[in-house]
Amino acid sequence: MSRISETFAHLKSAGKRGLIPFITAGDPDLETTRNLLLALARAGSDVIELGVPFSDPIADGPVIQRASERALRRQISVAEILEVVKGARREMDVPVVIFSYLNPLLQFGVTRFAAEAARAGVDAVLLTDLPLEEAGEFTKELSANALDLILLVAPTSTDERLRIIAEKASGFIYAVSRTGVTGATTELSNEAEKLVKRVRAVSQLPVAVGFGISNAEQVADVWRYADAAVVGSAIVAEIERNGRVERTAGRGDLIQVVEEFVRALKPTQSNTKSEPGAVATA
Repeated sequence: MSRISETFAHLKSAGKRGLIPFITAGDPDLETTRNLLLALARAGSDVIELGVPFSDPIADGPVIQRASERALRRQISVAEILEVVKGARREMDVPVVIFSYLNPLLQFGVTRFAAEAARAGVDAVLLTDLPLEEAGEFTKELSANALDLILLVAPTSTDERLRIIAEKASGFIYAVSRTGVTGATTELSNEAEKLVKRVRAVSQLPVAVGFGISNAEQVADVWRYADAAVVGSAIVAEIERNGRVERTAGRGDLIQVVEEFVRALKPTQSNTKSEPGAVATA
């Protein structure tokens, strides 16, 4: 059983849901990324998504696009990102998902990436633009290195598409709450809840919902019907805001602010109730 599967099994046995924060590797620098990983673990994260900066992040909103631009100005490489995970892994056991576009990993080499990611302590990979019909090579290499392949589903996914994804995915399935790009919103669409129900009809894997979740109230709402909530842009925005004052305030302030922000995202689990018919699997 993978570390991600163990995490969700533990949550299920405790009657709890999960929180999955996202940060961009190298924003504002790699040393801070390592410290942020540890801070996210201390804050109670159940899984952490670590984004590989990319020059053309078509699925990302402006906040994460700017984070990628800041990281790329430092010429952050995939190899360096894996070293950061390796360093953090010595001090934490929270599962780490590498969140990337296809091109950086193709340039690095699929076989090499899978082997080195596993050695670094990575648990899974999510490729936002991987064509499902061309996932065979990635699936083979990831499986050979005991890495989960996290796949995305969207409200526009057909039932047939959902069945195919259910067959290929492992770890958990990432349900996009809406069409469009990432970014915090003030109100979540009910399309996400409908999508989770459709996924549950074809898969026993845990389902995490992301895109647009930015506060504890929205996390609690997602926890009614899903196994975990993913928060990305809201956290990256905190890094952006507090990173601007690092020159005068000191790096420790940024780490503390992000840790406290993520800790505050987790509602009291006992106050989170499933709707009738929902499966409380985490």
